[in-house]
This record gives sequence, C-alpha cells and structure tokens, in this order.
Amino acid sequence: MSLINKLRKNSTIRETEILTDSKFFTAKDMIQTPVPMINVALSGKLDGGLTPGLTVFAGPSKHFKTAFAMLLAKSYMDKYEDAAILFYDSEFGAPAGYFKSFGIDTDRVIHTPITDIEQLKHDMMSQINNIERGEHVIVIVDSIGNLASKKEVDDALEGKSVADMTRAKQLKSLFRMCTPHLTIKDIPMVVVNHTYKEIGLFPKDIVSGGTGVYYSADNIFIIGRQQEKSAEGLTGYNFIINVEKSRFVREKSKIPVEVSFEGGISTWSGLLDVALESGHVVKPANGWYQKKGEEKKYRQNDTDTKEFWMSILADVTFRDWITTHYSISNSSLIAEFTDKIIQEEYENV
Repeated sequence: MSLINKLRKNSTIRETEILTDSKFFTAKDMIQTPVPMINVALSGKLDGGLTPGLTVFAGPSKHFKTAFAMLLAKSYMDKYEDAAILFYDSEFGAPAGYFKSFGIDTDRVIHTPITDIEQLKHDMMSQINNIERGEHVIVIVDSIGNLASKKEVDDALEGKSVADMTRAKQLKSLFRMCTPHLTIKDIPMVVVNHTYKEIGLFPKDIVSGGTGVYYSADNIFIIGRQQEKSAEGLTGYNFIINVEKSRFVREKSKIPVEVSFEGGISTWSGLLDVALESGHVVKPANGWYQKKGEEKKYRQNDTDTKEFWMSILADVTFRDWITTHYSISNSSLIAEFTDKIIQEEYENV
C-alpha cells in the first residue's frame, strides 16, 4: 500500500479522499439564474451562477435585497423539482404573495419565524445536521440585520439598559458552525443583511454583524440604488451590486441591475454598459447603438430584447472578455514570484 493510500485509509473522517478524487473539489453545483449579469456577479461567468456556501446581500431598506434572494431561490427550485426552501423570517417583509410573484411554489417552502440569533442558530444547525448530501435544500435568512441576541431580549424584559456585547459573538458562532456543512452537504445559503455608514470624512458602507459574516461568506454584495425616471415620473430603479467580497469575482466590481415597476427585473440588465466597454456594441450617434460589424441601428429601448442579445451572448470573444474582466485569475502566483526572483538574481550577477 502506498503512503498516500495509507494516510487516506487511516483517517477517522469519512469524507477524507485524495484531493484529485475529492467530491468537494470537483465541479461545484452551479445554479444559473435567468439574468446573465447576476450570474457574472455570483461566479464571474455569464453562464455561471449560485454555488453552495454563504451569499450575503446587504444594503439599506428597500434596496431589493429580499427580491435578489427570491430570484436565487426560484432559480434553485427550477433546476431541482424536489428542492425545498428553508426560509427563516425575522422581518416578515415577504408575504406569501411575494413568493408567488416570483413563481415559487409555497408548498415547497418551510417558513420559520425567528426572534433572536440563538433561536436561529439552534434550529438551523438541527436542520442542516439532518440534511444528507444530495438532498436539494436552499436556506434563506431574511434578515440578520435587525435580529437581536437572546441577551438583548432578556435584558429588555428585566428592564436593563446595558449595552449588548454578545450579538457579534453569537453571529460569528452561527456562521462558524454552519459554514462547513454548507460545502460538505452542497447547500447554498442566502442571507439578507443591513449596512451602516462608518464615521469619517468619506464614510463607506459597512456590513453589520461583525467579522463573522466576512470570514464565512463566499460572496458579500452591497446593494446601491439609483432612480430611473421618465417624463411621467419614477419608473423604477437601477440597483448596483457592489462586490464587497467574492471567491470568484474581482472585489469592488460593480454590476448594474435594472428593475422597473411594470416589468420587474430586466433579464438584460447591465449588458449594454459591458458590451460598450468590450467593443461588441458601439454608439455611432447619441441615442443610437449598433452591434459590432452590423449596420442596423437601435434605440436604447430596442436593445432590451432577446433578439438583440442572443448573438452577442453566443460570441465566444464576448464571453471570454467577461470572464477575463470579472473573474479572479487562476494563474500561478508562485511561478510569477519565482520568475521574478530568478530575474533579480540574474541582474545581480
């Protein structure tokens, strides 16, 4: 028996395997959404999507955070007919009608109201511990932003007004315990959170909840918002997904997503800006657009169609440009570092 097989056999952990054979390092389960640029935000690829692990949408109130979570849940359930949603609810801002507006079958949703972090932690660990790899479950938490700790609740009931120093520790404990199970059991978890402004001359948005969220998350998105107006008034919003942390996408990337009051999320959100930057769409005159190499001109509203985008999305050069522009490089940093050392030694001879 070779040494490598001896070490594998002697392990007391059931999932221990040679790295090249490990199921945790093979191709990850990828949940593709119907919005290409959201796939880019999640994975750096147009045909990518949500992977197992922790994804956080953070931002102020009314910034479409719950809707983004619903979109991912719907995409998961579309891929797996036997899938179920574990929905932990602390804000009750998503009534049954909200699920139905996304086409989610509410008979496949387990709704669990929660009042404090410890309650969430105990129930979530009980649920996840009893899920087997291969069972299709997505966890949604809406939200941890206003969720109190048990100590904070108990102090209020006893009439105490002391500061609560346990909340961040309890959140860190929650994510520390559940994160390994998400990868081992192939479970995506989407958490809605809040942000606050740091104190300073140029304050930036900070995700609430302490360092536990940052350490555990695969993706942290801070949502910004701009109004979309016409002559008739406000017609919707342009939301900006700011990539605060990602294991797949370059941090500080900005992904625009257009949402109108009439049509909801635009499938083709953000593509026009990206295609202009890549050169696959050009602007021959103010208010007009052309596909590269074509003579036909389009108004902006006419670009928001499947017919306009399918040929561009099928273009390998456009897909490669997206991947190169947004994905984290997989090139060998060790090789580059070694080459630099060799070059410096050669120059010093």
